[in-house]
Amino acid sequence: MLTLVHAPLSRSFRMLWLLEELGADYDIRRVSIRRQDGSGAPDPNNPHPHGQVPALVHDGTVITESVAIALYLTDLFPGCELGRDLGTRARGPYLSWLAYYGGVVEPTAITHMNGWTADNAEAARLYKAMCDHVVATLEKQPYLVDDRPSSVDVILSSSLMWRRSLLPDSAAIDAYVARMAARPALARAQAKDGTEGN
Repeated sequence: MLTLVHAPLSRSFRMLWLLEELGADYDIRRVSIRRQDGSGAPDPNNPHPHGQVPALVHDGTVITESVAIALYLTDLFPGCELGRDLGTRARGPYLSWLAYYGGVVEPTAITHMNGWTADNAEAARLYKAMCDHVVATLEKQPYLVDDRPSSVDVILSSSLMWRRSLLPDSAAIDAYVARMAARPALARAQAKDGTEGN
């Protein structure tokens, strides 16, 4: 049994979306979390070590962190569209983009969002290099790994749907977000989250 530990209007939405993409049989355990505005509180029913989301519970095993959950789920469903199986040519690029999102895209985008790139030349350089890499990739192909969407696209596009300004103006990025936003699994996830139209 798969259980997603989830809080509405949070990063765990992207894992809700991924589970819908996979057609998985799963339950949702809704928990409270501490919000940026100071509201909310950690929930004793949340197995995440910091009281955050997402967390996934699979037959008693707890998996945390979005990229780890994405890899775990796509490996759990071999042959699924959003993963790249062991032994395939796309496996290396798939793992690279998962790690790149967690280790480069999100940290540098948050640095920029918080205004730190304005005063720190090295932070600004790293953010620009990340943006240039993402934009160049999406100018030559429709998705990050190749010509098919992957779980990394769910993670990145959900972040961009939340805050488009994480990455610079780009027709390629706008078209990418529009492609991902048109996926039926996104609408199903929004309905389960109660965020249709947000």
